Amino acid sequence: MKKILIAEDEQHLQRNIRQLLECHGYLALAASNISEAMHYVLNDREIDLFLLDVWLADEDGFELCRRIRLHSLKPVIFLTACDDEASVVKGLQIGGDDYITKPFRAAELISRIQANLRRQDFTNAVKILRCEDIKLDMQQSLAYKADESLHLGIIEYQLLLILMQNAGRILNRERLMEKLWDASGKSAENNTLSVNMSRLRKKIGPEYIETIRGFGYRFTKQVTEHLE
Repeated sequence: MKKILIAEDEQHLQRNIRQLLECHGYLALAASNISEAMHYVLNDREIDLFLLDVWLADEDGFELCRRIRLHSLKPVIFLTACDDEASVVKGLQIGGDDYITKPFRAAELISRIQANLRRQDFTNAVKILRCEDIKLDMQQSLAYKADESLHLGIIEYQLLLILMQNAGRILNRERLMEKLWDASGKSAENNTLSVNMSRLRKKIGPEYIETIRGFGYRFTKQVTEHLE
């Protein structure tokens, strides 16, 4: 049974969403503020998806998303009454996966949840990422170029994995460091990120990773996923 955390401070809506999810076979947890939500995040590693209201009583949902991303890479869907482009872009840039605008139909919410969970399940099932002559074996945590081992360090491997999983997307330095922290269990500093990015570029070739000045990095080549 998939477990979903709802962070919504409007009690009537929170109750309706919870009942809707339970009727569709999900186990629903509910929080009215960031403190309650983070209690679940820190104590329950089996949450499969997060539904976050953009405007919570104690702080906005964007801040909650930032904190969640320090501990979980599971899908985040924003619930928002603000459908302006700036709010949508902000939510996606800080780590959100999708958004739905209030008021929404029950069928639409369930459809978005199902789509994000399917995408997550497929990502978890993928064993091999390929890009031209680069191969990344997620099961063995190994990477190759032209069938020769790249001999990547732990952080170099995690960087390549994150970049390839997000090929074509710009990843800012803050999000990369958050993902590295989540993967390695310890904090990653700016200098650590820069040094390891430079080493990774030398090993795979500079043409694969583009620096977006003042923002972050982007994996420039197309990546395919395989269930080998």
